[in-house]
Amino acid sequence: MKIQKEIIEFEKGKSFKLFAPSLKNCFFWHYHPEIELVYVEASNGIRHVGKNISGFADSELLLIGANVPHLNFDYGIQTECKQLVLQMRENFLQDIILPVPEFENIKNLLDRSYLGLAFFGETKSIVVEKLQIIKEKNSFESLMGLIEILQILADSTEVTELNKEDTRIKWFLNDKIRMGTIYDYIHENHDKKPNVNEIAQIVSLSTPAFCRYFKKQTNMTFTDFVNNYRINQAKIFLLKDSSVTEVCFQVGFESLSYFNKLFKQHTGETPSEFKKKHFKPIEINGRIGTITRESSCNK
Repeated sequence: MKIQKEIIEFEKGKSFKLFAPSLKNCFFWHYHPEIELVYVEASNGIRHVGKNISGFADSELLLIGANVPHLNFDYGIQTECKQLVLQMRENFLQDIILPVPEFENIKNLLDRSYLGLAFFGETKSIVVEKLQIIKEKNSFESLMGLIEILQILADSTEVTELNKEDTRIKWFLNDKIRMGTIYDYIHENHDKKPNVNEIAQIVSLSTPAFCRYFKKQTNMTFTDFVNNYRINQAKIFLLKDSSVTEVCFQVGFESLSYFNKLFKQHTGETPSEFKKKHFKPIEINGRIGTITRESSCNK
């Protein structure tokens, strides 16, 4: 899970870009100096912004600040997935927003976007509709549309902060223990037997010191974090039409009853109920199957 810096290119004469990436087959843990607005629509997916790792269902609208590490939101999704990503030039805040007194609320919105902001309710519905509209507009009209969207987000109370502290790339690089190393270990070992003593040794801490550090950084115990990660992976496998029993052992659980119990605690549904509700075979060329993953790793 090495963090990569994404290099974003813009068309000449445009302050932002709006496009529909597809990276389903890539684990793209990355950052960039551009502020990003992301809308993703899918039965289920993983939301990983800064320190926050959680699942989402149906759809997500997120504003991600400059240099905040995040995972592509379509990672591993095997059912139908729609995505829109809007990226603003690095100087968008300084050159376009700051000089205009009437944009004070937008300035404050973009200033706190480093926490990762998830919007819901009517705000999400309105903004998604307007994103679809500005796709078809000329440069000037689309810029005015973006300003309107930012004003709607700035005035909204239908928002959740995903992180409680600064998790921009500087934090990750200055962290001597490197949460990235721990994330990498969990990603590689969640389906086996992640061992708190082993990862503590890898990051040169005693086990008690590691447990205190991990709880402080994530607000979760190491075991709870691993189980949360496993449940999110389980959702992905269930939507690939794997059986509940197969998925249980595939993500590292050794007891089917415990897997069922934990899954329901996390999602409010049993694995069988989740699969029945969300799994939808896709018809391709007259045949029933699942969507083939894209081969490109480039946005």
